[in-house]
Amino acid sequence: MTALLLNVAHAIDHLMLLVFATAIGAIATEFGVGRWEDLMPYTTGAFVMFGLGSLPSGRLGDLWGRRAMMVVFFFGIGVSALLVAATRSPMQLAVALTVLGAFASIYHPVGIPMLVRHARRPGLTIGVNGLAGNLGIAVAAVSTGLLVQFAGWRAAFAVPGLVAIACGVIFLRVAPREPEAPARSAAAPGALTAAGRNRLFAVMTLTAITGSLLFNFTTNGNAELLKSRLPALPDEPALLGALLACVYALASLAQLVVGRLIDRVPIKPLMMGILAMQPPLFVAAAFSDGWLFYTTMILFMLLVFGAIPFTDALIVRFVDDRMRSRVSGVRLAVSFGVSSAAVWALGPVVKAAGFTTLLLAMAAIAACSVAIASFLPGEPVLQRRPA
Repeated sequence: MTALLLNVAHAIDHLMLLVFATAIGAIATEFGVGRWEDLMPYTTGAFVMFGLGSLPSGRLGDLWGRRAMMVVFFFGIGVSALLVAATRSPMQLAVALTVLGAFASIYHPVGIPMLVRHARRPGLTIGVNGLAGNLGIAVAAVSTGLLVQFAGWRAAFAVPGLVAIACGVIFLRVAPREPEAPARSAAAPGALTAAGRNRLFAVMTLTAITGSLLFNFTTNGNAELLKSRLPALPDEPALLGALLACVYALASLAQLVVGRLIDRVPIKPLMMGILAMQPPLFVAAAFSDGWLFYTTMILFMLLVFGAIPFTDALIVRFVDDRMRSRVSGVRLAVSFGVSSAAVWALGPVVKAAGFTTLLLAMAAIAACSVAIASFLPGEPVLQRRPA
C-alpha cells in the first residue's frame, strides 16, 4: 500500500504542476490578460521552487526521515492547490503557484529513494514510478480540460488538491515508521573513485538540465502547440485535453520498457540510443502540421518520457542509500532551477519567434544531451542488482 501511495504521489506531483499550463487560456480570460503568453511567466516561481526546494527537501529526507517528509508533501501540495484556486489576481496566482512548487519539490528527492530503497529490480520500480508520474500528466490534461469546460479553472486546482489531502491521511495511517533516518544506517561499499563520482555527478546534472528543459518546454507548451497545428481545437478544451492525455498515456509506457531494460543491459549505450533519436523527431515536428504533427508529437514524447528513468537509475546504481536524497536534491536543484527558465521563456519565445523555432531549439538541446551522455563512466559495482 505504501508503494502504491508513493506512485500516486508522483502522479499528483506532476498533475499539479501541469494544471496551470492546460487551463492558462481560461485563467488569462478571467484575469483580463491579453494573451496566454503574457501569463506564462507568472508560473516561473513554481518551477524555480520545484528545483531549489529540492536542496532542503533532500537534506531533510536523509537526516529527518523520508516518511515524515512525504506526509508534509501530501498535505502541503493539497492546501497550496486550494490557495491557487482562491486567487483573484495574476500576482496572487504567482505567489500561490510558487508555494505549490515548494511543496512539489519534496517528492523527487524523497519519494523515489524511499520507493527504491529495498527494490530487488530498481529499474522496473523506477519505470513503474515514472509511468505513474506521467500518467499524472495525462490525467492533468483530460481532467483539467473537463473541469475547465464544465466547472471552471478553479475546480481544476481544488479537486486534485482535495485528493492529495485524502491521500495524505491514508499515508499517515498505513506507511510504516522508519526505525532510523537513512543517513544513520550502515554504509555500503563503493566502487567509484572521487574523480569518477565527480564525473558521474556532472553528467547526471547536465543531462538532467537538458532533459528538464525538453520536459518543461513540451509539457507546458504542448497544449498551445497542438492548438496551433490543429486549428479546430481552440474552442474544444475537452477534446484538446483528451488528445493530450492520449499523447502522455502512450508516452508514459516508454518508461516501463526502459525500466525493464535498465535491469538487463548496460545503462550507457541504452541511454545514448534513446537520446540520439530525439533531435530528428523534433526537426520533423517543426515542419509538420495536422494529424501528421500529432503522430510526431506522440513519438517525440515517447523519447522525452523514455529518457526520464535514467537519472534515478544512475543514482540507485552508483550512490549509497544513506545520501541518495541529498544527491538527488542537489542534482534536482541545479537542473530544475536552470530549466525553470524554460517556463519563463516559453511564452515570450513563442510570441516572438513561433513554435517552429522552439521545436528546432529543442532539437539542438537534445543533440547536446547525446554529447554529454557520452562522458558517462562505465558500469559500477555498487548497488548492481540481478535482472
